[in-house]
Amino acid sequence: MHTYAAVDLHSNNGVLAIIDETDRVLKQRRLANKLELFVNELEPFRTSLQGIAVESTFNWYWLVDGLEAKKFPVTLVNTAAIQQYEGLKRSDDDDDAWWLAHMMRLGILPKGYIYPREGRAIRDLLRKRTTLVQQRSANILQDRGSDLRSAVAIGLSVGTSRLQSSSSPFNARAPRSRAET
Repeated sequence: MHTYAAVDLHSNNGVLAIIDETDRVLKQRRLANKLELFVNELEPFRTSLQGIAVESTFNWYWLVDGLEAKKFPVTLVNTAAIQQYEGLKRSDDDDDAWWLAHMMRLGILPKGYIYPREGRAIRDLLRKRTTLVQQRSANILQDRGSDLRSAVAIGLSVGTSRLQSSSSPFNARAPRSRAET
């Protein structure tokens, strides 16, 4: 008999579902986010376990790393690519965990890349930097729009507003290199 497991992971707990090849639920339980609890629940199924699908939320590192260290077959789920099930009357954490295990059984589970431990800190910093750059750009555009609305509201032509001023820090240009001149 083959078994398939999945974890619907949250900040302080996760729902573990283990199914067989007929989608029958063999075990389904909400567990506190402690590796030993998950390992204890999975251990009786180790020989038949075809894989463990772990939802790639913001806090998956500890679980995936721990299960891999214990030699369990782990798959990170690409949650952005999952087709949500339609037609079901209810959807909760138990259903979500079952659905991930079911998709794994069918071989249609969208997989995510388990980034090597050594590079995760740099990747996380780059993601944060990207967010901050996008936020900065949005703030600059909002400020420019506010300047434009203010200039129009008081009757100034747009050419005389701060938007066109070369002294504005938002209009500053990087110095040109010799190659560009």
